[in-house]
Amino acid sequence: MNWEAVEVNSPREKKVFFSALAVAVILLLTDQATKWYIVLAYNLFESRPVIPGWLNITSVRNLGAAWSILTGHVWLLFVFGILAGTGIIIFFRKLAEGYIERYFALMLILSGIAGNSFDRAFHGEVVDFIHVHCYEVWHFPVFNVADMAICTGVGLYLLSGFLRPTPQKDKAEC
Repeated sequence: MNWEAVEVNSPREKKVFFSALAVAVILLLTDQATKWYIVLAYNLFESRPVIPGWLNITSVRNLGAAWSILTGHVWLLFVFGILAGTGIIIFFRKLAEGYIERYFALMLILSGIAGNSFDRAFHGEVVDFIHVHCYEVWHFPVFNVADMAICTGVGLYLLSGFLRPTPQKDKAEC
């Protein structure tokens, strides 16, 4: 596959955009389906091992953002998510700069924002359930599919920023 920048409004850009959108929609549906399953199949704080000593499915609720930051400010986090998502949509092409991986990165971030914003808007809290740990020695904060999408998207975008050349402005524009 050619990883060079795609031209704006080209058939290739449309294919990349809609491929990234399809991945984002699949992740959003997966996020909501897994959260729905956890709410129906698990009691709050119930934990079942998947890989004993390393990975559990643990039903918890988060009234804040990552690592429970801003706990109790659900509507502030909801508004922030809407503003961030709107900003990404408005400046999508400028942020992507035609690079294929950035289309996917931005769509992953939007998918995660949408998944957690949906929870905040309709449930007042976010359902988290993926519990990575090392026996009783170390525990990573419990997270969900939307959190993974956001982190992967941000990581991919940052990696792209480090590896891709900075577009040169036309000297006539200065």
